Amino acid sequence: QIRLVESGGGLVQPGGSLRLSCVGSQMAFGYYNLAWYRQAPGQERELVAKITSDSVITYADSVKGRFAISRVNAEDTVYLQMNSLKPEDTAIYYCNADWLSGTFWGQGTQVTVSS
Repeated sequence: QIRLVESGGGLVQPGGSLRLSCVGSQMAFGYYNLAWYRQAPGQERELVAKITSDSVITYADSVKGRFAISRVNAEDTVYLQMNSLKPEDTAIYYCNADWLSGTFWGQGTQVTVSS
């Protein structure tokens, strides 16, 4: 059974940094397009960053220049480095993997940006 497990969330002050990790299991990780989404209370889930199997990267305008997505296929891991965090970045962050075999989600990790 394919599984995605996120980690690295937490409480951080504005201007701080966090690094999220998502480890996949039971999947041909390198073939998947990978993405990070987030959902704030009362809002719809939105795409934050995406990295394709060919390592083509896209970002939401709101995080460009502050966040960086990367993948290490040998470790079955996708990362999201988040710098210069703002209170509006507060949300649950979800890892997503998408390929011919389907779309899969992790359970989410909470990121709270507050002083």
